[in-house]
Amino acid sequence: MSDGDEEPEESADAPAPDVDVETLQERLDDAADALESAETEADLDDVEAILDAVESDLEAADLPEPEEDDEEAPAEALESRLSELREDLEAQRGPYAEDVVAAIEDAQSTLESTRWTEQGEQALQAAVSTYLDDAGEALDETFVGGEVADPEALAEELDEVVAAVEAADLDPDEDAETIEALTEATDALTAGVEDAQEWDDLSVRQKLRAEGYYEVMGQKRKDFPPEWTALKQWEQRENVEMILLCLEHMGDSDFMERHCLEALKRVASPEALDEVGQRAARRNTLAVEIVGRIGSEDGIEHVVDFVDAEGNPDLRTTALKSLGEIGSEDTTQDVANQLVADNDSVRSRAARSLGLIGDTRAIEPLTDVLADDDSDTVRASAAWALVQIGTERALEAAAEYADDRAYIVEQEAQKAADALDADAAEAAA
Repeated sequence: MSDGDEEPEESADAPAPDVDVETLQERLDDAADALESAETEADLDDVEAILDAVESDLEAADLPEPEEDDEEAPAEALESRLSELREDLEAQRGPYAEDVVAAIEDAQSTLESTRWTEQGEQALQAAVSTYLDDAGEALDETFVGGEVADPEALAEELDEVVAAVEAADLDPDEDAETIEALTEATDALTAGVEDAQEWDDLSVRQKLRAEGYYEVMGQKRKDFPPEWTALKQWEQRENVEMILLCLEHMGDSDFMERHCLEALKRVASPEALDEVGQRAARRNTLAVEIVGRIGSEDGIEHVVDFVDAEGNPDLRTTALKSLGEIGSEDTTQDVANQLVADNDSVRSRAARSLGLIGDTRAIEPLTDVLADDDSDTVRASAAWALVQIGTERALEAAAEYADDRAYIVEQEAQKAADALDADAAEAAA
């Protein structure tokens, strides 16, 4: 073909065909009419193709701007109607078998992940049993189940329906009635699951009652709130599980939280360590103290970071005390580091905790504190710690201060001297 016969290339700026406002509006009118008369998925696909073409042309069109500032732009009006027609199109599609399967799987997930009351489990059993009958009728199948109230077992029973729906390979046009029946039945199942009573629907007292918390009270109801009366009874029985149950449900009450923690401190059971450790992590001083009372080395991780907590000497001294009560030599260095803290109370508690730990590596730093610290209280704590360590070297270091100027230091040093004398007398005997 010669150059003269070549068709001119379309300019990039050339307007697309049928892109004036009136024509686009007419095409949207045609799409609306086609949507209204659509009866099959294929008809809806044709409408979607029309809308896609209009959208493409609308994006390429150079439509006029409104003459007035408050007047809606033609392009915006067309885009708005196009969006509405797409929403109507999607609403008219389906239902599909895969939607039924998705709804069943959502119900299964809720059944398995939710804590239900006894009443709720019974309602679930009835809802699943009815659904198995209705789904079986729609699919001309027989589903056996709904005979137990266990939510996880009920969820597994629904697997059979999912498998049957997928195996049926239902066509949205040819099997519309079957899909609609399944959809109606599945909607009823979803409603039944949503209406079943969950554990979180109960009040705090209903939950405690359901867990048997008040059974220990008998006629003893002298204290208010009654949860406090029951708490005292569970503490006497050293029932940590029930104390923790009260703490879980009544933790929003400062009054009950404090009494629960005090009870746990007195019982001092390792069973409470995880819960108390979580509260200790929130810098709860009482919880840090309880970790020490429990005395498990597993509690070290919950308190060791607080021995140098800036600006909170109470938390630091409590953490040091807890480490001393736990008594692990793994924490000797962490505790010894606080012998040079600025706060007298922190230094004194660090010294006493080293005495409780009993690690002989602490003898030298404690001896230095006894010789050089400006506070007699801290020095007395160091002497006490050396007596607690109790080796000959530790006792000799403390005994040197048996005539100290400070009476509290002299008292502790004299104990060391007495211990050395007793050892010598025993060895001579």
